[in-house]
This record gives sequence, C-alpha cells and structure tokens, in this order.
Amino acid sequence: MADTEVQVRKMRVKDKLRPLFRWLNPEAMAEFIATFVLMAFGIGSVAQVVLGKGNFGGFLSINIGWGLGVCFGCYVAGNMTGGHMNPAMTIALAFYKKFPWRKVPMYITAQMLGSFMASAVCHMIYIEGINAYDGGIRQTPPSANATAQIWATYPQPYLSTFGGFLDQVVGTAMLALCIFALVDENNCPPPDNLKPLLVGFVVVNVGDTFGLNCGYAINPARDFAPRLWTLIAGWGTAPFVNGNYWFWVPVIGPIVGAIVGGGLYMFFVELRWGEIEKLKAITPAEETELQQIRTDKQG
Repeated sequence: MADTEVQVRKMRVKDKLRPLFRWLNPEAMAEFIATFVLMAFGIGSVAQVVLGKGNFGGFLSINIGWGLGVCFGCYVAGNMTGGHMNPAMTIALAFYKKFPWRKVPMYITAQMLGSFMASAVCHMIYIEGINAYDGGIRQTPPSANATAQIWATYPQPYLSTFGGFLDQVVGTAMLALCIFALVDENNCPPPDNLKPLLVGFVVVNVGDTFGLNCGYAINPARDFAPRLWTLIAGWGTAPFVNGNYWFWVPVIGPIVGAIVGGGLYMFFVELRWGEIEKLKAITPAEETELQQIRTDKQG
C-alpha cells in the first residue's frame, strides 16, 4: 500500500514538472549543463593557481583543468548535442552545413548561460580566498594582486590587438581542424567513447603551445560570459576596458578561427575523399595503362 502511495506521489510530481520540461528544450539543457561543467573545472583550476600563489598548481595544471573540463563536458552532453560548449564551433559547423542555423541562437544562449552560472558558482566558492588575496580591492591584470584573470583572459603587456587577434584565430583554427578530423567518419575516427578524451587532449595541447600571449580563450563562451560576471561582481568596467578594449578579441577571433580551421580540414582532406575512392577503385591493369599514357605524353 505504501509503495502504491509513493508511486502516485511520483506521478503527481512528474505531471507538475512536465509543462516545465516541455518548455525547456532538451538540447539547450544539455549544452547548458555541459558548458557549466567545462567552465566550473576551468575557472576553478585558474582560481586555485592564482589564489594559491603557485603553491597549488601552475600553468600545466590549468591546461589540464581546461582539457578535462572539455572532456567531461563532452561526456555529459555528447550523445544529446555532440557537446559543442563553444559558440565558435557551433557557428563553424553551421557555416559548413554540418549543423542547422536555426539552432545556433539556442545553443549559444545555453552555452553563455552555463558559463555565466559556473562563473557565479566559482566566485561563491572562492570569495573568501579572493578577499584574502586582494584585500577586497578588485583589480585586473597587470596589477600585482589582480584576480579578474581567474574568469576571463587578458593580453600580455607586449601584445598588440592584431597580434592577439591572430593568436586567437590560429589557436581556434587548430582546435577546429582537429575536431573536424576526429568526427570525420571517412577518416580514421576513434570510437565514440574516446572522442571527448581526445578533444580534451587537443585543448591541453593548444594551451601548451599557444597559451602565453593571452591565455588561449579559443571559445567566446569561455571568455565573454565570465567577463560579464566580473563586471557585475565588483570589478566594474575595467575587464572590458583593459588591454585597449580587449574584450572583443576572444569573441570574434575564435569565431573566425573556427571557420578557418574547419575550412582547412575540408579543403585539404574531407573534400578529397571522392578522389581518393576513385584512385582506390583503379585496377592494376588500369594503373599500368595510365602510366603508359603518361609515358607516351612525356615522350
């Protein structure tokens, strides 16, 4: 009897929640929570290094934190959405007709919201450490006690805006090129359950090679939403003014880079599969005949 009552209560709860779930798109929900996972691990890894003054990790641990964040974010939403977690990749996939344009706004909104919520949660967790670190005076790089870089990226003092833009284009292009290769079923794709891990390795490698100049944002959601959080959480307008209004570079640069990187893979590899299949279909006798034709033309 008791079990029956419990089942009835569960059904009533489901009936009450069903309208909410109808309103919340499942793909948007998956992108939201996947991006939240990515950003929570990523921001947390930076916070631990900055507030711990290098005693609790370094640049490598930050790279690993971001890479594993991407990896587990992909595992969270991979079977639902593919685990984009990155507006630049979403736009690039739509640009090359691998993803419908009509879903792009929904995905980007979910990604930004997930990133923003992760920013808030990390701030809540580390607020006491931040106060102890900067004495309650919120600062941005290159100030000695700056903490804004926990959330968003900032350029090195020597870096020009053009140099930073190029950095973001190249770094994101490498990311997109490798992702396009990993999901190309005509190439030598890894098993589906290993793809998130390998995408995470790509992110770690981008950080290890292109992280010096400006922190390798390579993802507009990774940078803009956390920067917006710092705007309202005590750092004021400095995060948007700093670095000669740097804020737009980690937004536009990755979008351009993802389109470039995806295009490079398609031009050099994906669009060549038809030619390769034709070459594989040529018999030895036909190959000998073609070789003889070439020889005759040269003679």
